[in-house]
Amino acid sequence: MTSVPAMPAAEQELDRLQSEVDALLERLTDAESRWQPLIASVTAENHCSAINLAHYWALRQADLRDMQKRLTEFGLSSLGRSEAHVQATLQLVSAAIAAMRGHGWNPDDQACVGVDQGGQLLERNAVELLGPAAEDRAARIMVTLPSEAAGDITLVRTLLDAGMRIARINCAHDDVTAWKAMAANVRSAAAAAGRPCLIAMDLGGPKLRTGPLEPGPQVARLRPTRNAHGQVVGAGRGWLTSAKRPARPPEPGLVTLPVDGKWLAHRSEGDELLLRDTRGSKRRLLLAAATPGGFVVTTEKTTYLGTGTRLRAGKKDSTKLGELPAVEQSIRLAAGDIVRVTRDCTPAPVDDDQPPRIGCTLPEVFDNAEVGERVFFDDGKLGGEVIAITADSIDVRIDHPPHGTAKLHAAKGINVPDTNLPISALTDKDLADLTAVIELADFVQFSFVREPADVIRLFDELDRLGDRDLGVVLKIETRQAFEHLPQLLLTAMRRRRVGVMIARGDLAVETGYERMAELQEETLWLCEAAHLPVIWATQVLEQLAATGLPTRAEISDAAMSERAECVMLNKGPYIADAVVTLDDILGRMAGHEYKKSPLLRSLHSWRADAH
Repeated sequence: MTSVPAMPAAEQELDRLQSEVDALLERLTDAESRWQPLIASVTAENHCSAINLAHYWALRQADLRDMQKRLTEFGLSSLGRSEAHVQATLQLVSAAIAAMRGHGWNPDDQACVGVDQGGQLLERNAVELLGPAAEDRAARIMVTLPSEAAGDITLVRTLLDAGMRIARINCAHDDVTAWKAMAANVRSAAAAAGRPCLIAMDLGGPKLRTGPLEPGPQVARLRPTRNAHGQVVGAGRGWLTSAKRPARPPEPGLVTLPVDGKWLAHRSEGDELLLRDTRGSKRRLLLAAATPGGFVVTTEKTTYLGTGTRLRAGKKDSTKLGELPAVEQSIRLAAGDIVRVTRDCTPAPVDDDQPPRIGCTLPEVFDNAEVGERVFFDDGKLGGEVIAITADSIDVRIDHPPHGTAKLHAAKGINVPDTNLPISALTDKDLADLTAVIELADFVQFSFVREPADVIRLFDELDRLGDRDLGVVLKIETRQAFEHLPQLLLTAMRRRRVGVMIARGDLAVETGYERMAELQEETLWLCEAAHLPVIWATQVLEQLAATGLPTRAEISDAAMSERAECVMLNKGPYIADAVVTLDDILGRMAGHEYKKSPLLRSLHSWRADAH
């Protein structure tokens, strides 16, 4: 009996890989059937993208790590960059294996999305939703406009010149009149600059926030900067301006000191003002610099100024300080403390002799929370567990931070990731705001979406208002939204212009900071599979925008954001500097990476030493 010679190990491995790749291709067909009801509802332009999304979902149900290693050993694609064209990639890999086994090169070209088409579809959708990209990079820059942008077109022009291509108006702040003024300034500045700048408007949604606290005294403090020896190295600074027509401070962070305008008109640079501060201490203020609208004043000693503090320029030449804002109060909490969260949202007292309490702006919390569930405050700076519930209050035992104390302020976010809240992502205010949004915005950002029913309701409202073209961006900021992400994307694709924002602040609190990087990556991959543009948001260059100096870590984070189609910056005193820096970082990184693919441009960082 003649024995059959043993097949070489390489041929056996290729046969095995052929079977595994072909099995994956069969999975894709099954996935199409499973997701067909949602695929059937998308627009014609999104149909192939919806199929590719189902294919990617199917591909990622298996652990492919071992197979990836074996594919690369034969110089084949590891499937690691197949998001935008899953079926076409698998077909090409299958054809390559077959050719290596001696069956010729006969690739199947029946894929709905070809290898050369996935990137084109994503770019098309990004341009239609977010506008054209800059010449040197794919990622646009979005900037949240501060309230001042309603009356200061120069600020808008500065941001536009720095690199802003999308202006974001947050509907949780200001009002319709201010929004219209902001939008008009953006349109005017963009027209004058000869470059596009779209407008995004962000619906507030059912945001849980802490209620108000009783205001503190109306006191402002001017404090000089001292070195380690206690010596003054920088004077305390403030901004003296008219109470009736206050001017914008000439530099960020200056305390505004309102006084009578007629009295102010008789002052000159170099004048000294004498006073007794709120502690009864004698103090001097020097009018150090005259600028339009007032004077920068300085002091060499810490000075507490209150509403009504008398300022004397001479024996019979004095005035009183006008209304100063009340000092913002807070509750100090440490691990083991119990804070009572109440349905009552009247200003809560801040009294060390009383158990701490604070209101909650969303009544549904009290009807649905359960003992043992987690509660987080202020983007996760404070957190704890529900230990008791009544009809009108929830007691939370603080366990985070585990050491030291943290301050809880009014109007800070509350997250209840374990609590099932039967509320719509569209509030009554959102519904009222939609009329202005349709009039002013190029696209709307949908906050706190959790399930497909939320998306359908928004679309129904837009249809009712007669809108068919407004772009829609789903903000992924809850645990439920991430868990329902494939369904949310397929539902959103019923409209032509849609995208996703990774709202990393609330999402990190809801899912745990440890998972944030992982969730961020998975969202990017899934959206690339659906050919939908992504906005990378929350805390991008936050320290730079707030203080003028970035942290090292946030520079790295900004560099990673280049993989999204848009990057969002929040407002701050140094926001223009942050836009310039981000523009530079994105331009540099665009030459090194696209999505997960390293781009091997020539490097000029090193040279051969001539010696």
